[in-house]
Amino acid sequence: MSNLATLYTEFTKIFSAAPERIIRAPGRVNLIGEHTDYNEGWVLPMAIDRETRIAARRRADRIVRMVALDFGGAQSEMSLDAITRDDVQPWSNYIRGVAWIMERRGWRLPGAEMVIRGNVPIGSGLSSSAALQVCAAMTFRALGGFDLDGVTLAQICHQADNEFVGVQSGIMDQFISALARAEHALLIDCRDLSYKSVPLPRGARIIVCDTMKRRGLVNSEYNARRAECEQAVRLLALQLGKPLRALRDVSPDELARYAETLPSTIALRARHVITENARVQEAVAAAERGDLMTFGALMNASHASLRDDYAVSCPELEAMVEIARQQPGCLGARLTGAGFGGCTVNLVVEDAVPAFIANVAREYAARVGVAPQIYPCHAVAGASELECPPESGKRRNW
Repeated sequence: MSNLATLYTEFTKIFSAAPERIIRAPGRVNLIGEHTDYNEGWVLPMAIDRETRIAARRRADRIVRMVALDFGGAQSEMSLDAITRDDVQPWSNYIRGVAWIMERRGWRLPGAEMVIRGNVPIGSGLSSSAALQVCAAMTFRALGGFDLDGVTLAQICHQADNEFVGVQSGIMDQFISALARAEHALLIDCRDLSYKSVPLPRGARIIVCDTMKRRGLVNSEYNARRAECEQAVRLLALQLGKPLRALRDVSPDELARYAETLPSTIALRARHVITENARVQEAVAAAERGDLMTFGALMNASHASLRDDYAVSCPELEAMVEIARQQPGCLGARLTGAGFGGCTVNLVVEDAVPAFIANVAREYAARVGVAPQIYPCHAVAGASELECPPESGKRRNW
């Protein structure tokens, strides 16, 4: 029985009725452009072939009942007329937050029964939370019959992350999960939310290596980094004598001119964001001309900046990057996601992939004492509806 058929069957067992809809939303890996999204800069993520799925049916009342198969069948229930947090089942807060924002924005949601299952590793930096949020928003949209475009849907999920869950994230994760195109990365301008698909260079694969070092964004230094960037904007605006909305508005020359007037830590944070924005633009140009070597070199430079200027690496990430770069056919390796643990993303020549996976797994386990998870990734399309019942597994694109 396929995983999709299993989800359908489990829903039927739990709720004594078949689901009406099955929705999927993918996780993501960011190829380059880290910690630039909440600075209104540019990012270049791709959606990966790991996803969250929700089987759902509409209820006649305003109650939402949620069951998470990945947490042992844990259950949570809420009334759409009084949406509050559930600290006993915190996974449900991602769905609760989406419902809360949609209700505030004027959509009157139907009650629902939901069974959730996914294979995006939790806490690894591959955006399992954004996949759940986007999947939930798509589910409410499908059950309610709402006219809701992908950009607005991503904005709803991002707002829920910030205002309900309490993570001051940028919009990249929700945006790529909702709007990705198969076989492409997505260049996103996080200021005006314009975007374009970027074809991935041929001849290499994207390999994600999970260090198995877990971290939670709410409890990490993520929010501190955002505050440091905001401080840099305030101080540089005074020095430059002009209003600045974000570090995106500061040129490398302007930063170089006034870096010594900033507290040293603040200057380093600003330097990372400003140089990373430039690297994203260079990486897009390299991808469009099929220049794998330049793309890989930019990934390496991004990691150095994240480690030295933004200080979001850790021993496990450093070990994984170092081991990966020692392997034949590895063109670039960098941490991906917020940092402080999680995954690295690697650009590996196709013929070298099997040896790369075997060698990195063996050498990382020997050095760190933990067996990593390694995922060769394909770039997939953004969130969609699947056939229900799942006879053929076809997707119903929105």
